[in-house]
Amino acid sequence: MVTGEAISVTAENLTDLAREIGTIGNWLQAIGIIVIFWIIFQIVNWAINKRRLDKLNKIQKKLHEIENKIDKIITKKK
Repeated sequence: MVTGEAISVTAENLTDLAREIGTIGNWLQAIGIIVIFWIIFQIVNWAINKRRLDKLNKIQKKLHEIENKIDKIITKKK
């Protein structure tokens, strides 16, 4: 219920309101840019880690093959 005081809208109040909304918009843009850069960094990091994991898996497979060959040679000599 409105008590009798009317809200006065002046050009000065509107410009102040627009200025405040603009600063909030700038903060939101800055946060958005930070989030986008973070996502890009995470994607690049994931790709690099995937390459490293693939290389490690190849090395592990080769080591397992070498181990099997050594075991075969040892069993033949006995």
